[in-house]
Amino acid sequence: MEVAATLKYARISPQKCRLVADQIRGKPVAQALLILRFSTKKAAGLVNKVLESAIANAEHNHGADIDELKVAAIEVNCAPFFNRFRAGAKGRGKPIIKRNSHITIRVADE
Repeated sequence: MEVAATLKYARISPQKCRLVADQIRGKPVAQALLILRFSTKKAAGLVNKVLESAIANAEHNHGADIDELKVAAIEVNCAPFFNRFRAGAKGRGKPIIKRNSHITIRVADE
């Protein structure tokens, strides 16, 4: 049984979020929660919320045992980004791209 949870339009760059996602992929959920709890990255807090949501979905909707769950898959995809402009020389505008992410976590029984 595989259960998913998704966070859409997270205000963090996918490249930065994938650094945290790679650390917990394939690990048991208890170990993944510990890794996220002691990480100092901003992405760890966002991924932690999605992982806790996926665990709650598995427990509530499917009656799964938390001790047997592991992170089957975690995806961090690009979301639509914001374009901003910063003043540049000679009246030009220099683009600033504010990137967003979609974070999807699937947990499964071992």
